[in-house]
Amino acid sequence: MRTIKEDVIAQIVEKKSKFIANLCYVSSIEEAEAILKQIRKKHYDARHHCYAYRIEEKERILEKASDDGEPSGTAGPPMLNLLQKQELTNVIVIVTRYFGGILLGTGGLVRAYTQSAKTAIDNASIIQQEKRSRSKSSSILPKFREF
Repeated sequence: MRTIKEDVIAQIVEKKSKFIANLCYVSSIEEAEAILKQIRKKHYDARHHCYAYRIEEKERILEKASDDGEPSGTAGPPMLNLLQKQELTNVIVIVTRYFGGILLGTGGLVRAYTQSAKTAIDNASIIQQEKRSRSKSSSILPKFREF
């Protein structure tokens, strides 16, 4: 499983709009929601807080994306697609947008949100994290069979 070693913040400016990407390690949906709440509180005056996450729970990957008021499919889904292509799990990427007064259009929004998330991922230290075994007995069983 590929994930990040530590949290990363990256920023880009597109036609006077500021996009701040927070890429954070999370191990549960509750943790992802708590981080999203913190970011919203920190940037309370921002227009949008779009996000995507991929979290491994009980041997399956849970995914979610949100455009947070941006036109449908222009923010969250492209960022989720990026996480999928990079095969990253147990991460949330939240991109906060401060509107700069110039409309970007749907294509411009997709590019800006994707570039923000990509910049954060490019700046992150990616690590390979071993999957945890289901129980201690499953790791003992192969040794038992050797006797």
